[in-house]
Amino acid sequence: MEIRFDGKVVLVTGASRGIGKATAEAFSQSGARVMVHFKSNKAAAESVIKTLPGSDHFLFQADLSVPEQIEHLVQQVIRTCGKIDILVNNAGIFGEYDMAALDYQSFREYWETTVNVNLRGPAFLSFLVAREMMKHGGGKIVNITSRGAFRGEPDAWAYGASKAGLNSLGQSMAQALASHNIFIFTLAPGYVGTDMTTSQLSGEKAAAIASQSPMKRVAQPSEIAQAIVMLAAGGNEYMTGCILDMNGASYLRM
Repeated sequence: MEIRFDGKVVLVTGASRGIGKATAEAFSQSGARVMVHFKSNKAAAESVIKTLPGSDHFLFQADLSVPEQIEHLVQQVIRTCGKIDILVNNAGIFGEYDMAALDYQSFREYWETTVNVNLRGPAFLSFLVAREMMKHGGGKIVNITSRGAFRGEPDAWAYGASKAGLNSLGQSMAQALASHNIFIFTLAPGYVGTDMTTSQLSGEKAAAIASQSPMKRVAQPSEIAQAIVMLAAGGNEYMTGCILDMNGASYLRM
């Protein structure tokens, strides 16, 4: 069955590279108008726009750790397109640290920066987008979290905690918004071959990371994008509130 999004407006955060770029490409190939969000790399975002099939795709810049910029982003998209049918909360940051070596101030800065981007940003953006969706009969929100929300991240405490919080946020929103025809889905990947994981996947840890999966490899951004498209498609609304693992059987939950 072919999945189509003709006439749909899709906002993808962090769409200048990696999973976001692949997601923008997948939605545009299925007929959607894609709103490409980026934080700072305008050249990369412009490159993405140029490769998208179809027309009426647009770029929007915002720092999702700044609440006022989140509000401005939503206002800009609504002024441009009139609506948002699908939101993909993909933008995120990851950093590993020797927690025993951090002083308190450094830990606070790491924690606040990570949580602001990975949890507070998606929460504020989802709230504003959901209010717009209510005006137009509903919509879908797909949150990208991580297997680290379940198995723990010993060198990235704030990352694991922020992704676990986003899991919980999605489930709370699913219960609150179903009556408004707004459906929330969460995708929790393991390692994906993106710019964010380059240091791990090109270093001495690469073989060990790949061997975590019986497939002996990490996921590709295009694979994650296809799963996002599947979740955003029509006909699966009863999956609202779900958390879908996608980690190549590298971590199995009961």
